[in-house]
Amino acid sequence: MASGFFAILDDLAVLLDDTATMSKVAAKKTAAILGDDLAVNAEKATGFHASRELPVIWAITKGAVINKVILLPLAFLLSAFAPWLIVPILIVGGTYLCFEGAEKALEWVLPHQHAPVAARESSEPKVILSMEASKIKSAIRTDFILSIEIVVITLGTVIEETFMVQVLVVSAIALLATVGVYGVVALLVRMDDFGFRLITRSKDQTGFSRSALKAIGSALVSSLPYIIRVLGVVGTIAMLLVGGGIYVHNIESIHHVVEKLPALLGDLTIGLVVGLIAVGCMTLYHRFQSKRA
Repeated sequence: MASGFFAILDDLAVLLDDTATMSKVAAKKTAAILGDDLAVNAEKATGFHASRELPVIWAITKGAVINKVILLPLAFLLSAFAPWLIVPILIVGGTYLCFEGAEKALEWVLPHQHAPVAARESSEPKVILSMEASKIKSAIRTDFILSIEIVVITLGTVIEETFMVQVLVVSAIALLATVGVYGVVALLVRMDDFGFRLITRSKDQTGFSRSALKAIGSALVSSLPYIIRVLGVVGTIAMLLVGGGIYVHNIESIHHVVEKLPALLGDLTIGLVVGLIAVGCMTLYHRFQSKRA
């Protein structure tokens, strides 16, 4: 009886050790997408009134959790019964990432009409809520695509492992992609409020403490817009890299076209080309629809 109990403990220890090892490997392979997820959602979670930032992030987080609850069982079913579908799903998701990345890149170089900011004080409450709902849906939709990439890439990392290791590793990475990413996003969007509190608190201090608190608070407040902009640029580049990389790594003919280029440049080039084609197709579709209307 005792020997059976210790055998179970030994098996459990081996399982946890394998899970920890494979989780590290999977985390390295999905780090770019996790960084993209952070950058994209930090950008989408800004532009709201301070009192609405955390509720918006919470709404996006709940949507992201639902995404994972839907995707995880489907991923395991695909792995067991239809592994041939994984690559086409990756290609579709990669096309969407390239499209979003190219669309944002075009906004940097071409004149465009800026969308109204949800935080505009003069807007009616119904208009503000409508803008919030639109940005929340967009963030959840993007999270769904990125979650597909994260789950499938993680699953590919542990495909040779036992089913239990697959479940534990993929679930751990999915949890990291939700709690970790949106936790950091929440900290980022509240950074300026924390800075204002430090500035206010510095008024009650004297000497070095006053100067230090005021300097730190001012730095937090003034640096947030630049951090968000940098994250927006990084997120756009990351979307093109991840989307292009999916094409390069899964379509042999495309791989041969860019195999002499540095890996990052090849992925970025293909991502931009695919994205521009997708943007062009969507533009033609919208024009056709408007003419019909």
